[in-house]
Amino acid sequence: MTEPVVTHDPYQLRYEAHQGSQVVGRLDYEVLERVINFTHTVVLPEFEGQGVGSTLVRHALDDVRKHGRYRVNPICPFVAMWIKRHPPYVDLLAEPDAD
Repeated sequence: MTEPVVTHDPYQLRYEAHQGSQVVGRLDYEVLERVINFTHTVVLPEFEGQGVGSTLVRHALDDVRKHGRYRVNPICPFVAMWIKRHPPYVDLLAEPDAD
């Protein structure tokens, strides 16, 4: 599988992963003041385990970093674990973990 194309839909507050014309995953969020709460990651069952979720998270965090206005609160356990496994993104956290 080729890496999905990720788009941002600010009207629906989500990032979407596309394979061709099909949306195969999404990362939902909400914005409260200067914090983006990543609330839920969904990947279609037939695309699980193929890096779609990781691609979504990396793209979304890179987008947050690029715009530089927000901090991140990973409410979604998948996003929280991804950040923990990728230390270069810890600086985006609204409240960095003490460990």
